[in-house]
Amino acid sequence: MTAAEPLPAALRDAVDAQARTENFPVALRVLPSAVRADLSALYRYARLVDDIGDSGPGDSSSGDWAPGDSAASDRLARLDVVERDLRSLVTTGATRSTALQPLVPLLARHALPLDDFVALIEANRQDQRVRRYATWSDLAAYCALSAAPVGRLVLGVFEAATPERLADSDAVCTALQLIEHLQDLGEDLRDRDRIYLPADTMAAHGVTEADLLAPSASASLRAAVAAECARARTLLQQGRPLVASLHGWSRVAIAGYVAGGLATVDALEAAGYDTLSASRKARKPAILRTALRLWRRP
Repeated sequence: MTAAEPLPAALRDAVDAQARTENFPVALRVLPSAVRADLSALYRYARLVDDIGDSGPGDSSSGDWAPGDSAASDRLARLDVVERDLRSLVTTGATRSTALQPLVPLLARHALPLDDFVALIEANRQDQRVRRYATWSDLAAYCALSAAPVGRLVLGVFEAATPERLADSDAVCTALQLIEHLQDLGEDLRDRDRIYLPADTMAAHGVTEADLLAPSASASLRAAVAAECARARTLLQQGRPLVASLHGWSRVAIAGYVAGGLATVDALEAAGYDTLSASRKARKPAILRTALRLWRRP
Protein backbone atom coordinates (compact mmCIF):
# COMPACT_ATOMS: atom_id res chain seq x y z
CA MET A 1 0.00 0.00 0.00
CA THR A 2 1.21 3.53 -0.66
CA ALA A 3 1.35 6.35 1.84
CA ALA A 4 -1.65 7.95 0.13
CA GLU A 5 -3.92 4.98 0.81
CA PRO A 6 -6.06 4.95 3.95
CA LEU A 7 -4.42 3.28 6.89
CA PRO A 8 -6.06 0.06 8.12
CA ALA A 9 -8.40 1.28 10.85
CA ALA A 10 -8.54 -1.99 12.77
CA LEU A 11 -4.78 -2.20 13.10
CA ARG A 12 -4.46 1.47 13.96
CA ASP A 13 -7.08 1.03 16.67
CA ALA A 14 -5.07 -1.91 18.05
CA VAL A 15 -1.94 0.23 18.13
CA ASP A 16 -3.80 3.04 19.89
CA ALA A 17 -5.22 0.58 22.43
CA GLN A 18 -1.70 -0.66 23.13
CA ALA A 19 -0.63 2.90 23.90
CA ARG A 20 -3.55 3.56 26.24
CA THR A 21 -2.82 0.50 28.36
CA GLU A 22 0.81 1.35 29.06
CA ASN A 23 2.01 3.34 32.05
CA PHE A 24 4.82 5.36 30.54
CA PRO A 25 7.69 6.69 32.65
CA VAL A 26 7.87 10.40 33.29
CA ALA A 27 11.01 12.20 32.15
CA LEU A 28 13.38 13.67 34.70
CA ARG A 29 11.28 15.83 36.99
CA VAL A 30 13.96 18.46 37.49
CA LEU A 31 13.82 19.51 33.84
CA PRO A 32 11.65 22.37 32.56
CA SER A 33 8.14 21.34 31.59
CA ALA A 34 8.70 21.88 27.86
CA VAL A 35 11.77 19.61 27.89
CA ARG A 36 9.93 17.01 29.97
CA ALA A 37 7.10 17.03 27.45
CA ASP A 38 9.50 16.46 24.56
CA LEU A 39 11.38 13.65 26.29
CA SER A 40 8.14 12.05 27.44
CA ALA A 41 6.91 12.04 23.84
CA LEU A 42 10.10 10.27 22.75
CA TYR A 43 9.83 7.65 25.47
CA ARG A 44 6.13 7.09 24.88
CA TYR A 45 6.95 6.34 21.26
CA ALA A 46 9.89 4.08 22.09
CA ARG A 47 7.85 2.22 24.69
CA LEU A 48 4.90 1.83 22.32
CA VAL A 49 7.07 0.30 19.60
CA ASP A 50 8.84 -1.97 22.08
CA ASP A 51 5.61 -3.20 23.63
CA ILE A 52 4.10 -3.94 20.23
CA GLY A 53 7.19 -6.01 19.44
CA ASP A 54 6.74 -8.00 22.64
CA SER A 55 3.01 -8.63 22.70
CA GLY A 56 -0.12 -9.26 20.67
CA PRO A 57 -2.74 -11.89 20.00
CA GLY A 58 -1.37 -15.40 19.96
CA ASP A 59 1.45 -14.64 22.34
CA SER A 60 2.47 -17.56 24.53
CA SER A 61 4.83 -18.15 27.41
CA SER A 62 7.11 -20.15 25.15
CA GLY A 63 7.44 -17.29 22.68
CA ASP A 64 8.43 -19.88 20.05
CA TRP A 65 7.68 -17.77 16.99
CA ALA A 66 8.87 -17.85 13.43
CA PRO A 67 8.23 -15.07 10.88
CA GLY A 68 5.15 -16.89 9.57
CA ASP A 69 3.54 -17.52 12.97
CA SER A 70 0.33 -15.66 13.79
CA ALA A 71 1.74 -13.81 16.80
CA ALA A 72 4.83 -12.60 14.94
CA SER A 73 2.73 -11.69 11.89
CA ASP A 74 0.39 -9.66 14.09
CA ARG A 75 3.32 -7.82 15.64
CA LEU A 76 4.86 -7.12 12.25
CA ALA A 77 1.53 -5.83 10.95
CA ARG A 78 1.18 -3.44 13.87
CA LEU A 79 4.76 -2.25 13.44
CA ASP A 80 4.02 -1.61 9.77
CA VAL A 81 1.04 0.53 10.78
CA VAL A 82 3.20 2.57 13.16
CA GLU A 83 5.79 3.20 10.45
CA ARG A 84 3.18 4.24 7.91
CA ASP A 85 1.48 6.57 10.40
CA LEU A 86 4.87 7.96 11.37
CA ARG A 87 5.88 8.68 7.77
CA SER A 88 2.49 10.28 7.15
CA LEU A 89 2.96 12.45 10.23
CA VAL A 90 6.37 13.65 9.07
CA THR A 91 4.96 14.46 5.64
CA THR A 92 1.73 16.16 6.69
CA GLY A 93 2.45 17.36 10.24
CA ALA A 94 -0.66 15.58 11.52
CA THR A 95 -1.76 12.05 12.40
CA ARG A 96 -5.00 10.13 12.81
CA SER A 97 -3.33 7.84 15.35
CA THR A 98 -3.80 8.83 18.97
CA ALA A 99 -0.73 6.72 19.82
CA LEU A 100 1.49 9.04 17.78
CA GLN A 101 -0.27 12.27 18.76
CA PRO A 102 2.44 13.23 21.32
CA LEU A 103 4.93 13.36 18.44
CA VAL A 104 3.02 16.16 16.66
CA PRO A 105 4.24 19.05 18.86
CA LEU A 106 7.64 17.39 19.28
CA LEU A 107 8.29 17.24 15.55
CA ALA A 108 6.91 20.76 15.13
CA ARG A 109 9.53 22.07 17.58
CA HIS A 110 12.53 19.99 16.51
CA ALA A 111 13.95 18.74 13.22
CA LEU A 112 14.54 15.17 14.35
CA PRO A 113 15.79 12.48 11.93
CA LEU A 114 13.05 10.17 10.71
CA ASP A 115 15.63 7.38 10.39
CA ASP A 116 16.09 7.26 14.17
CA PHE A 117 12.37 6.76 14.74
CA VAL A 118 12.24 4.08 12.05
CA ALA A 119 15.30 2.29 13.47
CA LEU A 120 13.37 1.56 16.67
CA ILE A 121 10.65 -0.08 14.59
CA GLU A 122 13.24 -2.10 12.68
CA ALA A 123 14.76 -3.32 15.96
CA ASN A 124 11.40 -4.77 16.95
CA ARG A 125 11.00 -6.33 13.54
CA GLN A 126 14.35 -7.98 14.11
CA ASP A 127 13.05 -9.31 17.43
CA GLN A 128 10.49 -11.33 15.46
CA ARG A 129 13.24 -12.95 13.36
CA VAL A 130 16.29 -13.21 15.64
CA ARG A 131 16.22 -14.81 19.08
CA ARG A 132 19.91 -15.55 19.67
CA TYR A 133 23.11 -13.56 19.05
CA ALA A 134 26.35 -15.36 18.28
CA THR A 135 28.81 -12.61 19.16
CA TRP A 136 29.05 -9.25 20.88
CA SER A 137 29.37 -7.60 17.47
CA ASP A 138 26.02 -9.09 16.46
CA LEU A 139 24.36 -7.84 19.63
CA ALA A 140 25.98 -4.40 19.31
CA ALA A 141 24.52 -4.11 15.79
CA TYR A 142 21.09 -4.82 17.28
CA CYS A 143 21.66 -2.16 19.95
CA ALA A 144 22.48 0.31 17.17
CA LEU A 145 18.82 -0.08 16.17
CA SER A 146 17.16 -0.59 19.55
CA ALA A 147 19.04 1.84 21.81
CA ALA A 148 21.35 4.29 20.05
CA PRO A 149 18.53 6.11 18.22
CA VAL A 150 16.96 7.13 21.55
CA GLY A 151 20.12 8.92 22.65
CA ARG A 152 20.44 10.57 19.26
CA LEU A 153 16.88 11.84 19.47
CA VAL A 154 17.46 13.14 23.01
CA LEU A 155 20.47 15.13 21.81
CA GLY A 156 18.28 16.42 18.99
CA VAL A 157 15.72 17.67 21.49
CA PHE A 158 18.48 19.65 23.19
CA GLU A 159 19.80 20.86 19.81
CA ALA A 160 23.14 19.39 20.87
CA ALA A 161 23.81 16.71 18.25
CA THR A 162 27.37 16.78 16.92
CA PRO A 163 29.31 13.85 15.43
CA GLU A 164 31.45 13.51 18.55
CA ARG A 165 28.49 13.66 20.92
CA LEU A 166 26.50 11.20 18.82
CA ALA A 167 29.36 8.69 18.93
CA ASP A 168 29.65 8.97 22.72
CA SER A 169 25.87 8.78 23.08
CA ASP A 170 25.76 5.61 20.98
CA ALA A 171 28.24 3.98 23.38
CA VAL A 172 26.23 5.05 26.43
CA CYS A 173 22.93 3.83 24.99
CA THR A 174 24.47 0.52 23.97
CA ALA A 175 25.67 0.10 27.55
CA LEU A 176 22.22 0.92 28.95
CA GLN A 177 20.62 -1.62 26.63
CA LEU A 178 23.19 -4.24 27.60
CA ILE A 179 22.49 -3.63 31.29
CA GLU A 180 18.75 -3.96 30.73
CA HIS A 181 19.32 -7.25 28.93
CA LEU A 182 21.39 -8.55 31.85
CA GLN A 183 18.62 -7.61 34.27
CA ASP A 184 16.03 -9.51 32.21
CA LEU A 185 17.95 -12.66 31.23
CA GLY A 186 15.49 -15.10 32.76
CA GLU A 187 12.35 -13.23 31.73
CA ASP A 188 13.49 -12.80 28.13
CA LEU A 189 14.12 -16.53 27.70
CA ARG A 190 11.14 -17.75 29.70
CA ASP A 191 8.53 -15.38 28.25
CA ARG A 192 9.86 -14.57 24.77
CA ASP A 193 12.41 -17.27 23.90
CA ARG A 194 15.05 -14.59 23.40
CA ILE A 195 18.61 -14.54 24.67
CA TYR A 196 20.55 -11.28 24.53
CA LEU A 197 23.66 -12.75 26.14
CA PRO A 198 26.07 -13.47 23.25
CA ALA A 199 26.63 -17.16 22.58
CA ASP A 200 30.40 -16.74 22.59
CA THR A 201 30.25 -15.19 26.08
CA MET A 202 28.05 -18.04 27.27
CA ALA A 203 30.44 -20.62 25.80
CA ALA A 204 33.50 -18.92 27.27
CA HIS A 205 32.02 -19.21 30.77
CA GLY A 206 30.26 -22.56 30.37
CA VAL A 207 26.75 -21.11 30.54
CA THR A 208 23.85 -23.12 29.14
CA GLU A 209 20.32 -21.99 28.34
CA ALA A 210 19.12 -24.02 31.31
CA ASP A 211 21.24 -21.78 33.56
CA LEU A 212 19.12 -18.80 32.48
CA LEU A 213 15.94 -20.51 33.69
CA ALA A 214 17.22 -21.43 37.16
CA PRO A 215 15.87 -19.74 40.31
CA SER A 216 19.26 -18.14 40.95
CA ALA A 217 22.41 -17.59 38.94
CA SER A 218 25.08 -20.28 38.82
CA ALA A 219 28.74 -19.44 39.30
CA SER A 220 29.28 -19.66 35.55
CA LEU A 221 26.39 -17.31 34.79
CA ARG A 222 27.60 -14.85 37.41
CA ALA A 223 31.02 -14.83 35.72
CA ALA A 224 29.41 -14.17 32.34
CA VAL A 225 27.27 -11.35 33.72
CA ALA A 226 30.33 -9.86 35.41
CA ALA A 227 32.17 -9.84 32.09
CA GLU A 228 29.28 -8.10 30.36
CA CYS A 229 28.98 -5.60 33.22
CA ALA A 230 32.65 -4.74 32.74
CA ARG A 231 31.93 -4.17 29.06
CA ALA A 232 28.99 -1.94 29.93
CA ARG A 233 31.05 0.06 32.42
CA THR A 234 33.72 0.66 29.77
CA LEU A 235 31.09 1.90 27.32
CA LEU A 236 29.56 4.16 29.98
CA GLN A 237 32.91 5.87 30.46
CA GLN A 238 32.31 7.53 27.11
CA GLY A 239 29.49 9.34 28.85
CA ARG A 240 31.99 11.39 30.82
CA PRO A 241 33.30 13.43 27.85
CA LEU A 242 29.72 13.62 26.58
CA VAL A 243 28.54 15.19 29.83
CA ALA A 244 31.58 17.50 29.93
CA SER A 245 30.77 18.81 26.45
CA LEU A 246 27.22 19.81 27.36
CA HIS A 247 25.80 22.78 29.21
CA GLY A 248 22.63 23.68 31.05
CA TRP A 249 19.70 21.27 31.13
CA SER A 250 21.21 18.94 28.54
CA ARG A 251 24.16 18.36 30.88
CA VAL A 252 21.81 17.63 33.78
CA ALA A 253 19.74 15.16 31.73
CA ILE A 254 22.63 13.26 30.16
CA ALA A 255 24.45 13.08 33.50
CA GLY A 256 21.30 11.45 34.88
CA TYR A 257 21.21 8.81 32.16
CA VAL A 258 24.90 7.94 32.51
CA ALA A 259 24.58 7.89 36.28
CA GLY A 260 21.65 5.51 36.09
CA GLY A 261 23.76 3.06 34.10
CA LEU A 262 26.78 3.30 36.38
CA ALA A 263 24.68 2.96 39.53
CA THR A 264 22.91 -0.09 38.10
CA VAL A 265 26.22 -1.79 37.28
CA ASP A 266 27.25 -1.09 40.89
CA ALA A 267 23.99 -2.66 42.08
CA LEU A 268 24.57 -5.76 39.98
CA GLU A 269 28.09 -6.07 41.34
CA ALA A 270 26.83 -5.70 44.91
CA ALA A 271 24.35 -8.52 44.25
CA GLY A 272 27.13 -10.83 43.10
CA TYR A 273 25.90 -10.56 39.50
CA ASP A 274 22.86 -12.71 40.24
CA THR A 275 20.09 -11.23 38.09
CA LEU A 276 17.78 -14.24 38.33
CA SER A 277 16.77 -14.46 41.98
CA ALA A 278 15.56 -10.85 42.29
CA SER A 279 15.22 -7.62 40.38
CA ARG A 280 18.50 -5.74 40.61
CA LYS A 281 17.96 -2.00 40.27
CA ALA A 282 19.91 1.02 41.39
CA ARG A 283 18.49 3.02 44.26
CA LYS A 284 17.55 6.63 43.53
CA PRO A 285 20.00 8.11 46.10
CA ALA A 286 22.85 6.22 44.43
CA ILE A 287 21.83 7.53 41.01
CA LEU A 288 21.60 11.07 42.35
CA ARG A 289 25.03 10.92 43.99
CA THR A 290 26.59 9.57 40.81
CA ALA A 291 24.81 12.17 38.66
CA LEU A 292 26.02 15.00 40.86
CA ARG A 293 29.59 13.75 40.61
CA LEU A 294 29.32 13.56 36.82
CA TRP A 295 27.71 16.97 36.57
CA ARG A 296 30.35 18.64 38.73
CA ARG A 297 33.44 16.69 37.65
CA PRO A 298 32.79 14.87 34.36
